Amino acid sequence: MAHRQRSRADSDATGDRADKTCASCGRRIEWRAKWAKNWDAVKYCSDACRSHRVDDTDLKLEETIATLLAARAHDATICPSDAARAIGGEEWRDLMEPSRRAARRMFARGELEITQGGSVVDPSTAKGPIRLRRPR
Repeated sequence: MAHRQRSRADSDATGDRADKTCASCGRRIEWRAKWAKNWDAVKYCSDACRSHRVDDTDLKLEETIATLLAARAHDATICPSDAARAIGGEEWRDLMEPSRRAARRMFARGELEITQGGSVVDPSTAKGPIRLRRPR
C-alpha cells in the first residue's frame, strides 16, 4: 500500500497550530488531523465538554475561587474543595470536579497557578490533590 505523501499545505497546517485549552474543562486540546481545516474554530476537547459548556455554577465557582484567594496572603493557597464547600453546602462533593474545571480555566487565562507539593504543575496532566494560588 502506498503511503500518502505530505504536501506543503499539510506541513504548514501542523506548524502553525497554537496550543489551545478547552472552554469547558480547561484541559489542553490535543490537535487532531480531522480538525486541520477548522482548527481555529475548535473550542472543546470532546463531545461531553461541548454539551456541558460553562453554566452559572461554573462562573460562581470561578468567582468564589478568586474571592477566597483575595482574602488570603499573596503566597497562600486554597484547595478546590474550599470553593465547593463555600457554595455547595452539604452537597459540596458534587461540586469538586466542577471546581477543578473552574481552576483549570482560570489557570489557562493566567489568573492562578495550580500546584502539587509546592511546585506549579500542568493541570491537564495533574493527578491527585491540587492547591490553587495567585500567580507570582
